[in-house]
Amino acid sequence: MSRHDLSLESQQKQETEKSFPGLNTSTLLFPSSRRTTMHCSFVIPLFLLTLSHLTTAYWKGFNLAANLPSGPCKTSSDWSHDFSTLQSLPGYFSSARLYAASDCNTLANAVPAALASGTTLLVGVWAEDDVHHDAEKAALADVVKRYGTDWIIAVSVGSEDLYRGDTNATALAGKINGVREMLCGMGACGVQVGHVDTWTAWVVEGNEEVIRACDWVGHDGYPYFEGTSIEQASNVYHAALTKTRDVVNRVKPGTWVWVTETGWPTSGVSVDLATPSVPNAEAFWKSVACEAFQEGHTFWYTLQDYKSSPSFGVVDEGFRGLYNLSC
Repeated sequence: MSRHDLSLESQQKQETEKSFPGLNTSTLLFPSSRRTTMHCSFVIPLFLLTLSHLTTAYWKGFNLAANLPSGPCKTSSDWSHDFSTLQSLPGYFSSARLYAASDCNTLANAVPAALASGTTLLVGVWAEDDVHHDAEKAALADVVKRYGTDWIIAVSVGSEDLYRGDTNATALAGKINGVREMLCGMGACGVQVGHVDTWTAWVVEGNEEVIRACDWVGHDGYPYFEGTSIEQASNVYHAALTKTRDVVNRVKPGTWVWVTETGWPTSGVSVDLATPSVPNAEAFWKSVACEAFQEGHTFWYTLQDYKSSPSFGVVDEGFRGLYNLSC
């Protein structure tokens, strides 16, 4: 087994123990160890017995914007339609990542729809400017007071702030800790708080303070934006993810790295060797998504963005699938 597989298996065991308190993970087979154990005569029955634990230990979903592609803010009905669409896709997706808490009344409108549909949410709290950040925290506090936390997967404080240079590591770490303290003061100490950024930001020396503040780290990686051919896209995707994991394991061993954004556009301009097209988007899904959903928490970009260029959405304006999402 490679060093990468050992690190991944260790992370999988730790996260499964968090998801299923009291479960003896020494008896489980994790995806990273399958290739080295399938020759054993006891593997198949043991794998069947533990399969339900493995499949429910990982969240898989899509990134969802607060606005409709046409511009207006989403209503509760729009959120319900998004969630029902996710659940109707091949593979059945019952989780989603949201970017905001207060913008467009995101949580006030999305949480009732999520509860009604059995959808769990990776909540976003923008970290930009103090006034905006305080409004985001207040919106999160309001829905926690009203609905509890069973619908929350985790909370991300900020998204790609380090990549954009909107803040520094010390300030961002302070906001991550501040959201955690707020939740803990409400009796929600068990909600994990982290940050989402590009892999190129995570590997920058000087950002370690943010990693240390995180309960989990969100990794964004797009081989398309790196100008990679579709034939090499899977290799580039995994290389970037490994770089993020290596830094996180060095700075704060045992911290899980979640894939919070990746995808391939169906339309738009080419970036060097990276060409947007429906066949290429499907090829990237088949070579990356199908494996990623089995290896860790993964949120694909995106469900619908037909007005954007490049456009990464997997459904069109009428919520019809653009390509085959079966695995």
